[in-house]
Amino acid sequence: AGGFLQTATAPVLRRIVQRSEDIEDSDRQQLLAFLSGDARYAPASGQITGILKQMLETMEKDLAEATAQEEAAIKGYEELMAAKTKEVEALTA
Repeated sequence: AGGFLQTATAPVLRRIVQRSEDIEDSDRQQLLAFLSGDARYAPASGQITGILKQMLETMEKDLAEATAQEEAAIKGYEELMAAKTKEVEALTA
């Protein structure tokens, strides 16, 4: 764990944990204690791994939903532009 805590990823993960609304306060405190290298931290790597996996699953689900919404919006825009282009062509012909 000490090696990971010295990487550039640890502060990024710490900020994500601090800002995430999907993590219970007790889990957040435990993760932050681990990520800060707190001496009071009692090893519970299995539990932390579970929390991180849950965060990953939530983020992947949110990304998939956002991607689907974006793709639907792009399709709607393209359909609107095609209709407007036909309208302009009809009016200028």
